[in-house]
Amino acid sequence: MLGEILDDLLISASTGRCITATRHFPARPPVLAPFPSSLDPRIVEALRARGIEQLFSHQARVWELVEAARHVVVVTPTASGKTLCYNLPALQSLLDQPEARILYLFPTKALAQDQLAELEALAAALPEMRMFTYDGDTPQDARRAVRARANLVLTNPDMLHSGILPHHTKWANLFQNLRYVVIDELHAYRGVFGSHLANVLRRLKRICAHYGSRPQFIMASATIGNPRELASRVTGEAVEEITESGAPSGEKTFVCYNPPVVNPELGIRAPYLGEAAKLAIRLLKAEVPTIVFAQSRLSTEVLLTSIKQGVADRATGDAGIVRGYRGGYLPNRRRAVERELRSGEALGVVSTNALELGVDIGHLDAAVLAGYPGTIASLWQQAGRAGRRAGSSAAILVATSAPLDQFMVTHPDYLFGTPPEHARVNPDNPFILVNHLKCAAFELPLGPPAGGGPDEMETFGELDVRRELAALEDEGLLHRAGPRYHWASETYPADHVSLRTVTTDNFVVIETTFRDEKQTKKRNIIAEVDWGSAFATIYPKAIYLVESTPFVWILRRLEGRQHAAYLAEQGEVLVAEKVVGFKKIKLGTLENVGSGEVELPQQEKQTTSVWLTVAPETLERVSRSREELIDGLRAVTYLLHHLAPIFLLCDIRDLGSWLGDTTPAERGAVATREKAKQRLMQAERFQPTIYLYDAHAGGIGLAERLFEILPGLLRHGLGTLQACACGFGCPSCVGPVNEVGRRAKATAARLLSVLTA
Repeated sequence: MLGEILDDLLISASTGRCITATRHFPARPPVLAPFPSSLDPRIVEALRARGIEQLFSHQARVWELVEAARHVVVVTPTASGKTLCYNLPALQSLLDQPEARILYLFPTKALAQDQLAELEALAAALPEMRMFTYDGDTPQDARRAVRARANLVLTNPDMLHSGILPHHTKWANLFQNLRYVVIDELHAYRGVFGSHLANVLRRLKRICAHYGSRPQFIMASATIGNPRELASRVTGEAVEEITESGAPSGEKTFVCYNPPVVNPELGIRAPYLGEAAKLAIRLLKAEVPTIVFAQSRLSTEVLLTSIKQGVADRATGDAGIVRGYRGGYLPNRRRAVERELRSGEALGVVSTNALELGVDIGHLDAAVLAGYPGTIASLWQQAGRAGRRAGSSAAILVATSAPLDQFMVTHPDYLFGTPPEHARVNPDNPFILVNHLKCAAFELPLGPPAGGGPDEMETFGELDVRRELAALEDEGLLHRAGPRYHWASETYPADHVSLRTVTTDNFVVIETTFRDEKQTKKRNIIAEVDWGSAFATIYPKAIYLVESTPFVWILRRLEGRQHAAYLAEQGEVLVAEKVVGFKKIKLGTLENVGSGEVELPQQEKQTTSVWLTVAPETLERVSRSREELIDGLRAVTYLLHHLAPIFLLCDIRDLGSWLGDTTPAERGAVATREKAKQRLMQAERFQPTIYLYDAHAGGIGLAERLFEILPGLLRHGLGTLQACACGFGCPSCVGPVNEVGRRAKATAARLLSVLTA
């Protein structure tokens, strides 16, 4: 049935013209290896009882490296048996050395619960293993038992950071005998989260050294471009990588679907959510198990509503075969959805990237991706959630109107031929580093290494942190006694450090309803929003953000490169942002049904940026109209911002952009787009500058990479502009014509032609 649907999509008059590319990936047989002779016979019998007669080649290779005491990362596709790569050494260690301890780290609590079930099934016939999860859902009365009895603890970085390391004296057995640290889904630890994890592991290794152990790291990841580099950066150790998978795979067809143009003049396409819903409904009505990936929680709910209406039984109105899955749902609801998908009770699911990770949801035959997920790595991870080791499957990418999506579906050779992006972390980000130094000092005094002289100083990772410690002493948070720094505050530092953001303050969203006629109020906590997002999402009357308007001040130039037509620089900047308005969007049709203004304080952060200043003679060659040039430069800024994630393993929201100049603006000024344009129009010296900045305080390494690839980014921008069929600008290239002006596209094309000449 799946093959018939795909054939019909290709030949149908309504959908055939929307398919820009298809790729067929043939089935691949397994590459097997015998069980290692050193593997405990009891584990071999447990594997055979589950129908496993041999290992895949990558599983056997991991065993060899772990036996050789090497830190290792295995990088193979979804459903290739990565779990067994670390479960086998862990179980073997516990059978050989009953006093040994193992620590498993997963990015989410759901994954930990899922992997515990897998581990318990494998170890059912083995002697008592004493495996427990330890996270925020673990009852208080059970925590003492876990600390006392567990020889294998499954947790997440957040709990390790705030609930285990600060209380290491209660976990003495764990740290004295810690044999392996397993880090699953390593690719999830990029950007801010990965930078935090690297510092958490620095603290873990300090405590292990204090108790006399040195754990070995075993890591597993979906495909990324630099697994060894990321693993080494996160753990601070030399790491071996295994990237060749021995697992079999069924045949897969990948389809790129570009929604039809409904307004050729303005380049407006049919809403991509509606097109994705139609495709999913067609698959589900044919009883093809399907997963639909949405790009946000709001998109998930919009799609879920449309799909449920489309597949509902007309007689009963039952649409229960389709479920939703996203962050924000209560844990028991998410577990119920996972069970229904595994059992086949639910035929389909609409999810954010929460199901991109390896939670067991059974076998699905089709994946519909509503929008390019932002990275090649995520694309293949989402597409890989559909498919069995035998049998055929399909993945359909439905493009949005954004330039990044349009570039991908109109350049299929790039989409299918480009290796996954590099994951970037910056553990030495000063905002992140200092917070973990506080936590480290709370756990153990910082000072000279064992056997070191009084003038020596313990490093944190590879860093000499004496300057940071002196600053914390000046703040009164540390007290120096002899050569050692001790925690001197009454606060508990880990409580004030979130691993998911650079800054630490959060807002709680409370829903207030009335229970009865007496108007008794009932309050429910429905969400938690980090400080940086709050000003753009939960202001009074908040419905949908119109624009957050920044100003950028250059603080320090770190590097510059003079090109023929422009000067590129990178360095430190101060970014001030102010939310000035919102608009109301009608659910379903996405119509704009109103707008309003908001009054909120300006937010400032120090970060890193790349900026491009166009030479006066270049501007002269493009146009003599300052207004026309500003519109063209705004169009180029929009285009570069939306295409930059092609080169970076990041979400578009990890970057900010701004068209300004290099002259400092008045602090506290309100910088709406029109006011910024007026400022450039009236400037005595016309020196327009495009800024692309790291949206995270302190930066996480994105600006440095952008500086390296800026010429390539400009070339991609020109190619995207030339391939777009709209007349004057649209969401697929330089932005809607009513936002950038009718001359913006042509001016942007001339600018990019000169900049890339």
